[in-house]
Amino acid sequence: RASAAIHAPAGRWGAGMTAPGPNPASPSNPRFLAAVAYAGGLITGGVLLAVEKQDAFVRFHAMQSVVTFIGVLVLSLMLGSLPYLGLVLYLPFILAVFALWVFLMLKAWHGASYKLPYLGDLAEHLLR
Repeated sequence: RASAAIHAPAGRWGAGMTAPGPNPASPSNPRFLAAVAYAGGLITGGVLLAVEKQDAFVRFHAMQSVVTFIGVLVLSLMLGSLPYLGLVLYLPFILAVFALWVFLMLKAWHGASYKLPYLGDLAEHLLR
């Protein structure tokens, strides 16, 4: 049994219908770009800082990504230099970094200008 779908004619919107918004995964969407700033950590954050000159939302998330992942790199190197304690703490550290990474991408994707304590303030300061 086939079901028939009813569509509004092209270029017209029927009652109760809304025009589609901008594609959320479009490379020109600021929320998409802000999430991408975290996706590749230090690299994508740095590239977006170099490329994006006008959108303050994207620039903030790009700078916060750079600052955050420089901190992650430093902490990772410090943990790696500790003989036994570093090995014990490395897995919880990596899991926490992964959770933070996902959290920041989701916040950016949803349009929130979420500031990490201390690091968010540093990112804002560096953008001035």
